[in-house]
Amino acid sequence: MKQTKKRLGDLLVESHSITKEQLHETLSQKPNDLKLGDALIQQGIITEQQLIEVLEFQLGIPHVSLYNYPVENHVIDLVPKDIVNKYHLIPLKIENDRLYVAMSDPMDFFAIDDLRLSTGFLIERTIATKDDIARAISKYYEIDDSMDELLSDIKGDRNELEDEQITDEESPVVRLVNQIIQFAVQNRASDIHFDPQETKLQIRYRVDGHLRTERSLPKHMQKVLTARVKIMANLNITESRVPQDGRIKINSNLKPVDLRVSTLPTVYGEKMVLRVLDMSNNLNQLNKLDLHPINDRRFRKMIEQPNGIILITGPTGSGKSSTLYATLNHLNDEQTNIITVEDPVEYRLEGINQVQVNSNVGLTFAKGLRSILRQDPDIVMVGEVRDTETAEIAVRASLTGHLVLSTLHTNDSIATIARLIDMGVEPFLVAASLAGIVSQRLVRRVCRDCGEVEQATEREKEIFKKRGITITEVTRGKGCGNCNMTGYKGRIALQEVLVMDDSIRKKIMNNEPMTAIRQYAIKKSTIFLVDDGLLKVKHGQTTTEEVLRVAFNE
Repeated sequence: MKQTKKRLGDLLVESHSITKEQLHETLSQKPNDLKLGDALIQQGIITEQQLIEVLEFQLGIPHVSLYNYPVENHVIDLVPKDIVNKYHLIPLKIENDRLYVAMSDPMDFFAIDDLRLSTGFLIERTIATKDDIARAISKYYEIDDSMDELLSDIKGDRNELEDEQITDEESPVVRLVNQIIQFAVQNRASDIHFDPQETKLQIRYRVDGHLRTERSLPKHMQKVLTARVKIMANLNITESRVPQDGRIKINSNLKPVDLRVSTLPTVYGEKMVLRVLDMSNNLNQLNKLDLHPINDRRFRKMIEQPNGIILITGPTGSGKSSTLYATLNHLNDEQTNIITVEDPVEYRLEGINQVQVNSNVGLTFAKGLRSILRQDPDIVMVGEVRDTETAEIAVRASLTGHLVLSTLHTNDSIATIARLIDMGVEPFLVAASLAGIVSQRLVRRVCRDCGEVEQATEREKEIFKKRGITITEVTRGKGCGNCNMTGYKGRIALQEVLVMDDSIRKKIMNNEPMTAIRQYAIKKSTIFLVDDGLLKVKHGQTTTEEVLRVAFNE
């Protein structure tokens, strides 16, 4: 009797990977050209590993982890690079007359036919994650090949920098830079560092907030790589004595990616940092910000006020911009005139007027903000309050009927009040204008594919007890191919939301110490950064070590 194969959605529901409600909601919202599995992964409802396990069960095709998989060179040479890129697959091994390949879509019969015709082997399919395959393609087909070519090309004359080397799309230098960028996008890196040392050039990636060295290149390659990146970013390649900033727009795997380029002269040459902005990243929704239900309620009430200043605070790289953009997205409608002044404009939002700061022509935050107020705005977003002048104009804008959103570099929400007063804003103006403060940090999320529940240590129980939380179990990642054996994949935000009320305003105007405001915030059940972090540890989203790395535990 022929067995009827169930649909993917039904299998996911049966395996308790998703609920029926999640299935119906995703099916109703996803674009027609997007597969159900991809839509569920995009929304973070399931991981790719969970999808593969269900596909393995449905199709009877085994899955394979490509992390440290020993692929031999003769197998790589057998399958052309264009087929590998076109069908997103990687050859694994040859046994008898069969070629084993890992595919992200094992039902792509065009790919199987193409492979059979080009190699002459029967094809055996295995399933692997898209990230795994992308990393393997980059490792076996891209970077190493260009590296050898580049080294041999440059050995001839190390001092001569020819135009063809840095402009011809087929030159080894150009290909190597493209692959370094592509590798960063595939590995979800937020920054690429070109670090000049005395005898070498280090390429480092920041993944999930942690820097790691990817490779070291010979010192004589520094000049051509720097020149190539500068040309891509429209910077002056002859100027190496002053810092420069630029921007690169590329497509990686059909996804638009923006790169913010910053150069800095150091004693060993120019250091370059490329900030990777994935333009297809759809985090710009309030319900994706990992806010605690109480914080979420307080924050939504705060941003729906007609006027006042709302400040998002935290160090560089703590997700302040993502929170601001999600807030603007939530507030954006036809009846509202929203204008922003940013440096730089990271993400373009439809329906919002975004102004780029340009200090070369005198367009500073303060000057831009002053001009914006003559444009009849309802909501104003200032990228960052950097000086007293910007702070004062923002305060006055909020007092004249505008909702002002901005960021500030401070340690926590209460320290923000002291910082504004320290910047020269009068306490009575701070009290009158501030509507609320959100302090934020990012911590690494436990990998959902290898996370395992284990008993909490005595030290952990003690830390939780101090904050009035009881805990018996915590979740830790054991390390797998999907998370590069780190036990973490992706990041999650910790937030501290301080809502201004009459009592806090009174304390500010009376110049009471910040400890008095903190004591009052504790009475009002404010969830501080460390509390929010520990609650997320309890829910298995992160680890105690990660929380204590970014949040102060009194």
